[in-house]
Amino acid sequence: MSDRYLVLLRGVNVGGNKKVPKKELQAVLESIGFTDVTVYINSGNAVGTHTGLVAAGEVQSALTAHFGFEVPTLVLPSAKVRAITAAIPEHWTNDSPNPDKTGYQSNVAYLFDDVNTPDVLEMLGHDPAIENMIYVDGAVIQSISRANQARGALAKVIGRKLYAHMTVRNVNTARKLAELLDL
Repeated sequence: MSDRYLVLLRGVNVGGNKKVPKKELQAVLESIGFTDVTVYINSGNAVGTHTGLVAAGEVQSALTAHFGFEVPTLVLPSAKVRAITAAIPEHWTNDSPNPDKTGYQSNVAYLFDDVNTPDVLEMLGHDPAIENMIYVDGAVIQSISRANQARGALAKVIGRKLYAHMTVRNVNTARKLAELLDL
């Protein structure tokens, strides 16, 4: 029986480091049995079909062998991605940044297994006075005003050890990736 999977790479194509071209990512995934692979924007997002259970370690090993550097990888089955996406409140948006800092930044921090626990909100330093955060199995979903963005938990975690155990996408990307799983 086959299933659709979301493959998320952490820390690739940022600032010209750890370059993972879309075509090469697609080829590596196909070489380990994925079919119908779609790579969405050049920031380490792919969806594809596989005929068995897929371990993130298998995908990560194939990527490391191909690119010559370690690529932290999450592989999420479609049911989990749909549950995470369904938990995003419909009115949470990722408005374009603007000079007066109005609007909202809303993100999904997909969690690696070692921090996938409801306690992660506390570990992040969630401040309910300035941000909304929801834990759902596999992710933390955040919405914060642009004015408070720099003071939010996800901004403050950058550079800390915990940050290496998640990969963040804005809600627009998260919703599109879930949509691509259904194609």
